[in-house]
Amino acid sequence: MARVFCSFALLALAFSVAVATDPSSLQDFCVADLNGQVLVNGVACKNPGSVKASDFHFTGLHMMANTSNPLGFVGTPVTVTQLPGLNTLGISMARIDYAPWGINPPHTHPRATEILVVLEGSLEVGFVTSNIENRHISKVLHKGDVFVFPVNLIHYQKKRWKNKRSRYCGVE
Repeated sequence: MARVFCSFALLALAFSVAVATDPSSLQDFCVADLNGQVLVNGVACKNPGSVKASDFHFTGLHMMANTSNPLGFVGTPVTVTQLPGLNTLGISMARIDYAPWGINPPHTHPRATEILVVLEGSLEVGFVTSNIENRHISKVLHKGDVFVFPVNLIHYQKKRWKNKRSRYCGVE
């Protein structure tokens, strides 16, 4: 009886390890071929032999955007279009600039969690839970603070102070 139990335990352990593994990618990267003729769900890959360092590099987040619009905020995105090396990695980022009293109105990201880092200034942030309570969770962030907006929850950012412009970095 003990042998049967030990055999069963070893077999269960072997299957749990096999089921709990994370499959490796089939390739190291898939740099977007923005000029490609192949239409796929996403962007087709460049030939790996033609990939360059510039495919993984973006310059431009150091420049403050013009926030003189009705909302008083501008997001400078870094997606596959700006940085082809992001293709198939499931991540993007943006620099967000706010004028005094600027707001990024309530919105969602249906398939992404957002993390925001305050680089300069202060910002009120918040989201609304989707459970029965529909609770409003908010916080005032300052330079160096980080806040996470869970996937698909309505969230916002608002600069509530009339001082110099602020800058933030959001990663999805």
